[in-house]
Amino acid sequence: MQRNERARPGNAPGPESILRPGYNCYAIARAERVALLVDAEAYFRAFYEAALRARRSIIILGWDFNSQTRLHFDPVADGAPPALLGDFLNYLVGRRRSLHVNVLNWDYPMVFGADREFPPLYGFGWKPAKRVHLRYDDTHPVGGSQHQKIVLIDDAVAFAGGIDLTVRRWDTPEHIPEEPRRTAYGASYPPFHDAMIAVDGDAARALAGIARERWLLATGQKLKPVAAQDDPWPPSLEPALRAVEVGIARTMPPRGEQPAVREVERLYLDMIASAKRHMYIENQYFTAPRLAAALETRLAEPNGPEVIVVLRLLSHGWLEEHTMHVLRTRLIRRLRQADRYGRFHVYYPHVPALAPGCCLDVHSKVMIVDDRCARIGSANLCNRSMGMDTECDVLIESRGDPAVEAVIRDFRDRLLAEHLGVGVQAFKEETGKSPTLNGALTALRSEGRSLRELSDIKDWPDVIHEIAAVADPDEPIALDFLASDRSVEPGGAPESPAWGKLALFVLLIAALTALWRYTPLADIVTAENAIGWAKEFGGKPWAPWAVMLAYTPACFIMFPRPLITLAAVVAFGPWMGFFYALFGIVGSSIVTYYAGKRMRRDTVRRLAGPRLDRMVDVLKKHGLLAMTLLRLVPIAPFAVEGIVAGAVRLKIWHLAAGTAIGMLPGTLVTTVFGDQLETALSGGTINWWLVGGCAALLIGGSLLVKRWFSKMAGRMDVQAGSQPR
Repeated sequence: MQRNERARPGNAPGPESILRPGYNCYAIARAERVALLVDAEAYFRAFYEAALRARRSIIILGWDFNSQTRLHFDPVADGAPPALLGDFLNYLVGRRRSLHVNVLNWDYPMVFGADREFPPLYGFGWKPAKRVHLRYDDTHPVGGSQHQKIVLIDDAVAFAGGIDLTVRRWDTPEHIPEEPRRTAYGASYPPFHDAMIAVDGDAARALAGIARERWLLATGQKLKPVAAQDDPWPPSLEPALRAVEVGIARTMPPRGEQPAVREVERLYLDMIASAKRHMYIENQYFTAPRLAAALETRLAEPNGPEVIVVLRLLSHGWLEEHTMHVLRTRLIRRLRQADRYGRFHVYYPHVPALAPGCCLDVHSKVMIVDDRCARIGSANLCNRSMGMDTECDVLIESRGDPAVEAVIRDFRDRLLAEHLGVGVQAFKEETGKSPTLNGALTALRSEGRSLRELSDIKDWPDVIHEIAAVADPDEPIALDFLASDRSVEPGGAPESPAWGKLALFVLLIAALTALWRYTPLADIVTAENAIGWAKEFGGKPWAPWAVMLAYTPACFIMFPRPLITLAAVVAFGPWMGFFYALFGIVGSSIVTYYAGKRMRRDTVRRLAGPRLDRMVDVLKKHGLLAMTLLRLVPIAPFAVEGIVAGAVRLKIWHLAAGTAIGMLPGTLVTTVFGDQLETALSGGTINWWLVGGCAALLIGGSLLVKRWFSKMAGRMDVQAGSQPR
């Protein structure tokens, strides 16, 4: 949509509006109907009903997408629409030839997605039908993600918020501890809480504009707007509001010469500044320092607003525990120290009878101010959602309309009543008696399912806090070139990745050493125990084979191979660890080669995308040299390069030798750093001469590669520049 098409029809926003297009929002647009959906059962059913009514277009943008997602648990008769998402989408395009489904999923590092579905591009698992177009978005900066959750039905109905169409999301507002339907791949998962908003009219078309812009950026393909032939609004979804205007705010990281879009952050700051009586916040994270500073300012005011925050109790796994949880702890302590008037309250939902180490997963991104504005979206209260990831939030305002105020108040009461385990009417009655929102919460809290205060847990040392902050940047880090296309440009050469790799290795050593020395992890996994376990494993006769074979699945799922190499070095020593690592890497490349020989040509093309023609030309013309260069400075994932080599029938010894030569420097660097890491953890002294020599070798080697590329540029017909996938 053009900028003049985004403008609010009619008059400019009223004096009570905080929305300013081009500053804290992308658009102000009219919705004829608005519905507020709490928890995934309601959202999945609404999506299911709306999708059944789609005639021409379904667009899905997400951080994750899983074809095995169950949309409902009703009995499914023979020939009826399937309940599993992937089968359902195939069914829809099969019965309606005019319909196209476009799914844009984040092109994620697999190490961060253990619950994610194996991509169907390899020919396994779910197979999208002909007019179901599944693409992966890799246009985000290093460390960033595509985090928007937007679904469009014929450009007429839009869903936005915090819920992806994926597994481990479905739950009901009751959040029953032992819910047999709450499973993924046969395993149960904890209760899950989230929210979405549904809109139609101009608001849906504005969200469609965002979705099409992302699709174009990620794939290079334009999706034409469509005109709905029928009304796809879900029949069972009762609108909460009619004929209102909504604001849409985005976060977009900088791209090329285009500056970052930070509407999400500005809207948060303006909402905090505008609050008069109270703010209610639900969020997965709570680590953004700029927002904390704004809250500090309001808490310092004698008659400032009350602040109620609901977070989850526990973090997801070890990595998050030692990054986002550390930052959250420091921020909460900071705000409690600033709270001179007792108006800052942090709670978590308590669900009795959950297994130890489990909690209700608060994944929602909701903020409600004074019954005057309510916001639902994808943006967490963390740095990366302010400037690093792509985000999309939707805001509704009352602008003095009592009917809209009542809906916003009802939404807040509904959320808090759910967390307290009481009826909505009981909560409303208590808020009528209490002068403050927290007073009502305190009166209704109980020993059963309820809200409990997030206790003042211990703070972490500054060194851990500084390391944790690396996990939550608010703008792209200075290593963007590590993710850029490495194709050779005539008259030049690709940027050297040496400094980036060196910085990442040094950061890894510093982080691991600090975590062992300054966190409770030291009491559980001591350096001596970890090394002992690795050595014990290395003594098994089958251990070398296990390590070498591990590289094959790792390359297919994009698991970081250096982690396997580090483990091999500790288990077998530097020399044998290096040998097993290199042997395993070459072996995995041979597996991908033969996989490529057996794949159909269209499968290989879908897998490699725009890179295919470049790789085919290079491999056919230059054989061993090309394979070596592709391994030294890759233009595609390791497995993809091997598959393409097999598809073009490259000589097998060219593949093996090129892989061995090209992977030699990186494997050697990993071996040296792994050996020195073991030395440090064992209480020994790091050989800084060896580390420095290795770094110098890496940098010097990279300069030689750069010169090599410059000489080869005139003879290798490789397209320059980065193309979207």
